Amino acid sequence: MEEFLANFEIVKAKIRNFEGCNFLELYREQNNTNIFFTYSYWNSEADLNTYRHSELFKGVWANTKPLFNAKPEAWSVDKIASLK
Repeated sequence: MEEFLANFEIVKAKIRNFEGCNFLELYREQNNTNIFFTYSYWNSEADLNTYRHSELFKGVWANTKPLFNAKPEAWSVDKIASLK
């Protein structure tokens, strides 16, 4: 977990400042503290796909993937409602 968090600290600003990324957060599950979630908001699916094919993503994933104990999961979702 420490290695994952240290790596995230290094790359988080690069991901957040990638063109099309408006928002990035890291969450930790309360009861299983070895489970993490990232939440990011992108201008468009095209922007997200550009990131997914970028050298930045390849480097982030190369460092992150070996740290998983289980198969990683990712979802793309559509916002239905937002309350502030």
